[in-house]
Amino acid sequence: MPHYVSKARFGELVERAISELPPQFRQFLEEVPVQVETRPSRKLMRSLGMDEDDWLFGLYQGADLLSRSEIEGRGTPTPNRILIFQEDHEENCDSEEQLVREIRTTVLHEVGHHFGMDEDDLERLGYA
Repeated sequence: MPHYVSKARFGELVERAISELPPQFRQFLEEVPVQVETRPSRKLMRSLGMDEDDWLFGLYQGADLLSRSEIEGRGTPTPNRILIFQEDHEENCDSEEQLVREIRTTVLHEVGHHFGMDEDDLERLGYA
């Protein structure tokens, strides 16, 4: 059974997950806004090659830290940001404790992308 919370409460849980990151990692996120969205748009899902009924918990957009130097000087890069999708988390969690764990995993997953990790790296670390 889904566990629903208010947008404010969900935002607090995301903020808590970010604040629990080690300081040496948090400092690299100062320029990376983390946005809570209700759900991913159909257009976004299509652009990712996903079906409307697929789950998407989060998304990192922009150039990761490892690639940034490679693309400097080649026009305006896409701004970095992390999107966290509330409804997909809620639909997959049946308690606040599970919601907290899933949000933490999603934040760590997307931060991993910011640092240049791919899906295989994140899966090996348990953040897939």
